[in-house]
Amino acid sequence: MTVSRITTNIDFEKSGRQTGFLRLPHSVHESAYGWIPIPLVCLKNGTGPTVLLCSGNHGDEYEGQVALMKLIRELKQEDLQGRIIFLPLANFPAGIAGRRTSPIDSGNLNRSFPGNPDGTPTQMIAHYIDSVILPLCDYAMDLHSGGSSLMYLPSALVSLLPGKTERNAKTLELLKIFGAPISYVSTEKLMGSDQTLGASAERHGVLKLGTELGGGGTVTPAALKVAENGVRRVLKHLGVLPDIKVESLAHTRILEVGDADYFVYSSESGVFEPLVELGDAVKKDQPAAAIHFSHTPWREPEILRFERDGMVLCKRVPGRTERGDCLFHLGTDFESRPD
Repeated sequence: MTVSRITTNIDFEKSGRQTGFLRLPHSVHESAYGWIPIPLVCLKNGTGPTVLLCSGNHGDEYEGQVALMKLIRELKQEDLQGRIIFLPLANFPAGIAGRRTSPIDSGNLNRSFPGNPDGTPTQMIAHYIDSVILPLCDYAMDLHSGGSSLMYLPSALVSLLPGKTERNAKTLELLKIFGAPISYVSTEKLMGSDQTLGASAERHGVLKLGTELGGGGTVTPAALKVAENGVRRVLKHLGVLPDIKVESLAHTRILEVGDADYFVYSSESGVFEPLVELGDAVKKDQPAAAIHFSHTPWREPEILRFERDGMVLCKRVPGRTERGDCLFHLGTDFESRPD
């Protein structure tokens, strides 16, 4: 295994509270021997599992970042039984720029795993998480939202894998404990899903839970509440924060997101008019969106239709759209089935 070029002043085996940075070497015109400071916090006390709490994997997804920053300031060493590794702004350059991808190398961190120690900055971050942090962990929570281009019903999610009965049962339990109003499972391998933090967690035997907490490039009180309560409930359930106060568990509706027919993509470039709202129940062949043409306003709009029945989990935010943009995706009620 090639050793990472990233270094840190944090000793993951040391008990106590440590704050510092991952130092990503970055030699540029303005700073010949500089490094990019990726914030890192490690809390360790007693015995118990190790949990990675990650946000800012995509830099324009803010709900998880706020939730983790608040939790970092709240927790004390004596609150723990085990270890929490906080990575609240994993793709730091993207986060500071308020973008999904890095302004340095255009890298999408959640499509860069397992990474490359000698690659671009984003690939180096992915390699460090994959080769150094995940091998320390038993569990990982990667907090996402829709970012600048999408808005989700605040939800949590897990992936289910064929033939992994025990592992699937444990991840479904975490999904229910997190307790988002809507939860969903993914049973299909979507494009790029083998290059995500979740895929790396699976390769290391780490149980991983994700979220899609909202989006639109903003933070709402409702989505933040889902994030904060969910993270706390899971940490209490795992015994890492045995005495933390949590809100009582509410019912979560579990949906499934499957293959391509769950998604609606723009077929033309133009102005996107949504014809349904988040949370709507829709039917196959129901109109989903109209695409209007600014250059030829006398032209009739292109009408796009849903390819299946389902519930609207996600919709595009910007009005301008290009051919190939995701406009919606659906979920359908999940029915547990044998592996």
